[in-house]
Parts: sequence; structure tokens; C-alpha cells
Amino acid sequence: MARYAETYRITKETEVKAQLDLDGEGKNNIQTPAFFFNHMLNLFSRHSLFNLDIEANGDVEVDFHHLVEDIGIVLGECFLKAVGNKEGIHRYGNFYVPMDEALAFCSVDISGRPYLFFDASFNKDKVGEFDVELVEEFFTAFASSARITLHLEMIRGKNTHHIIEALFKAFGRALRQAVSMDSRE
Repeated sequence: MARYAETYRITKETEVKAQLDLDGEGKNNIQTPAFFFNHMLNLFSRHSLFNLDIEANGDVEVDFHHLVEDIGIVLGECFLKAVGNKEGIHRYGNFYVPMDEALAFCSVDISGRPYLFFDASFNKDKVGEFDVELVEEFFTAFASSARITLHLEMIRGKNTHHIIEALFKAFGRALRQAVSMDSRE
């Protein structure tokens, strides 16, 4: 059974198209005007081993808020469709990721109950042109649309880029574990 989905969303502010294959190899093609966010989505794909294609544009002359939030919504919808009835999956995933001085933890339950616990603080407001407060917005949108329980926590860290990168990598690894098939289920 293929665990693949496509979703398309168009609003007054954004246009987002995504394809997600849960049984991929971590291949991806991310095309948005938010370059730092592209980097994080690329890392998410590589660490989850999900194949991921995203094309997105939006009202970035205002800021990246609508774009990042809508990508979270669309990617969450793709995940929900691709995981299907959840039969035979591990369901739970947990992972710690160190990134130099930063350490992040992610725990996920493919539960059908959307919830996000997010505990991370950043030393800067931006990485490049990217507002770091949008990290939580992305995870909120994803957890809600995917209907998963998601806990993300920064254990320690100083460098904002490292903290965010560790969070995205931990998220990818925890989801990879949660959707992997358990032959005993």
C-alpha cells in the first residue's frame, strides 16, 4: 500500500502545493521564497526519509507568516492522508538531536488528537530574513492538520540556527520512527 499524498491550497495570501511519500529516501525539492525555511524542510525530509516536494509562494512582501503557516497546514494534510488508517505503524516516536551546543527533543503520537507542546527560546528574532517565531507557527499548523500530538523541546542551546535545526531534525526522526511499520502489530 502506497503511503503517498498530494495537497494543494490556495488562499488570498498563499499558493502551496505539496507531495509527500512516507516510504521514500529523503529526496526533496523545496521551492519557496523563505530560504532558511527551505533549508529546515530539506533537513526534515532527509532525517524522516520522507520524499517531499513543495512549491509555495505568498505575500512575502508583508512577511513569511502566511507562507510558513500554510505550508504547515498543507504538509500536515498530506501527512494525514499518507498515513491512512495507521494500521501496523509504531504510532509513537521519540528522538534527541544534538547540533553542536544545541540539544532538542521531539516526541510524537500519531493519535488523531491534535496538540502541540513547544518549549524553545531563541537568542535572536531572525535567522537571515526568517522570523524565528514562525518555527512554532509551522509546528502548530502541522500538528493541527496532521492530527498528531507533538512535543518539541529545546533542552539547551545558544545558537538560534542550531536550535531550530535540531528541532526540525528531531521532528523528522521522531516521525520516521512513529510511521515505521511494526510487523508484530
